[in-house]
Amino acid sequence: MPRAAEIAAMKGSRKIVAVTSYDYPTASICGGAGADVLLVGDSAGMVVLGRRDTLGVTMGEMCIFTGAVARGSKGALVVSDMPFMSYQASVRDAVRNAGRLARAGAGAVKLEGADLAAIRAITAAGIPVMGHIGVQPQSAAFGGYAARGTDPGDADLLAGQARGIEEAGAFCIVLERVAGAAAARITGEVGIPTIGIGSGPGCDGQVLVIHDMLGLYPDMRPPFAKIYDDLGARAAGAVSRYAEEVRSGAFPAGEHTVG
Repeated sequence: MPRAAEIAAMKGSRKIVAVTSYDYPTASICGGAGADVLLVGDSAGMVVLGRRDTLGVTMGEMCIFTGAVARGSKGALVVSDMPFMSYQASVRDAVRNAGRLARAGAGAVKLEGADLAAIRAITAAGIPVMGHIGVQPQSAAFGGYAARGTDPGDADLLAGQARGIEEAGAFCIVLERVAGAAAARITGEVGIPTIGIGSGPGCDGQVLVIHDMLGLYPDMRPPFAKIYDDLGARAAGAVSRYAEEVRSGAFPAGEHTVG
């Protein structure tokens, strides 16, 4: 597994490829296909567990997902989301829960928002931190998912947050649904990489939710998520053919039967 410092050193050298993963086979595929970062997102609450939002994801669940991804990562850096209320209540909670994810196999953790005290404490404990500004799903569940940085005042606010996160010791920052011009500005103002999701090409890298990219989550398809293959439709077709063969007696045939 590469160290966070190696990902940080990619700024200005080449674009960083990040994708979410939540289980061993997906991590193995993505790591083997050349992803630099596997993000174990709390989006698992929605795309894997079928919940309405990310708020119900627990530390126990994140540790299980993280361990599975770490075992299949094939050289990619595993970064795990700290779920809702795992770090907001106190710095003590933040360090302890970051340690749980590191023990589960994470090479770094990700925090939403400019919680500089938590970032400083976790990095001081030896665990690299990825920041996350712009739309923050853990709080957007209460206030909506409107794009950020679309006016000069908000762009200034986000730029200030990014600088603070860098100064607190983070090695990277996710920019979610930040206006392209603002994201490019932030990328130019900080010395650590930015990884965009719905924030345009001016970032140092990109991340997509694997279920969005492969058409595996029909409940919602964000407009910024390019579908590279509609595996959901292909899988449904395969299961439909299987059902037809079972009902007709075509499966199992002799070659599928123990002699």
